Amino acid sequence: MTHTPPGLRTVCWDLPDSLEMIGETRHLVNDVLANWDLTALAEDVVLVVGELLANAVAYGEPPIRLSLWAGPDRLCLRVTDHGPELPRPLDLGVEAVHGRGLAIVAALAHENGVTRPINRPGKTVWACWHLRTRDPDTAQAITEI
Repeated sequence: MTHTPPGLRTVCWDLPDSLEMIGETRHLVNDVLANWDLTALAEDVVLVVGELLANAVAYGEPPIRLSLWAGPDRLCLRVTDHGPELPRPLDLGVEAVHGRGLAIVAALAHENGVTRPINRPGKTVWACWHLRTRDPDTAQAITEI
C-alpha cells in the first residue's frame, strides 16, 4: 500500500484522443483548482493544460493521461502520451499561427520539462508552479530542506 503525504491532493484523468475533449478538460481543471483554493494560478494552469493536451493529440499517440497534484509548496501537472517523439521547441517567425505551445508553457510555469520511460514508448510533459505556504512552520521546514 502506498502512503500519501499529508496535504497532498491528486487527480488523474485518462482522456480520449480527440481535440474536442480539451475544452471540457480545461473546465474540469479549473474546477479542481477552485476546490483546492488555487484560483490565483488557474488561468495559467488551464492555458498550459490546453497547450499540452493539444500537443499530445496532434503529435502523440493514445492513451493520453492528465494528472495534477498539489502539495504544500507546489502544484504540478503531467500530460502523458505514448508517441515515440519528444516535443521540441520550434524556431518560428512572427507570423506563425501554430507551434508556440512549449514556449507558452515555459513562460507560464516556474519549471517544466519532459521525461521518457526506459524501454517503453511515450513521454510525460510536465509543468510545476511554486506555491506560497501559509503556515510559517511549514515554510521554515521547506527552506531548510
